[in-house]
Amino acid sequence: MGFGGQVWRLVGVNGGHLADLAVTDGDFPWLNAELRPTPAFEAVRPLFVEELRLTTAEDIPGSEAAYDRIRAAVHLIDPDGVRVPEFLLHIDGDDAWWRWSDEPFDDED
Repeated sequence: MGFGGQVWRLVGVNGGHLADLAVTDGDFPWLNAELRPTPAFEAVRPLFVEELRLTTAEDIPGSEAAYDRIRAAVHLIDPDGVRVPEFLLHIDGDDAWWRWSDEPFDDED
């Protein structure tokens, strides 16, 4: 399954266009992309900086709380224009990588 050339979209929960994610590579279930932010992305960038810092530090409770703040602020839209029900997105500078599901992740796992 090839994903190269796809463009996913990151939008605010109120619908504002925050960034495009231009897929460069993928290793299922993860996709890698170049972040192409709009000026509006700067309002949420600190959420991603903090989530990545906590994830890298292996602070599981902190990174989960940080990710909850991201999910409360943004939606991920697939190349067909459909909002993805569940995703885990990391952003570092202009690099983005994520996995997604057509179904909500199971909190029991």
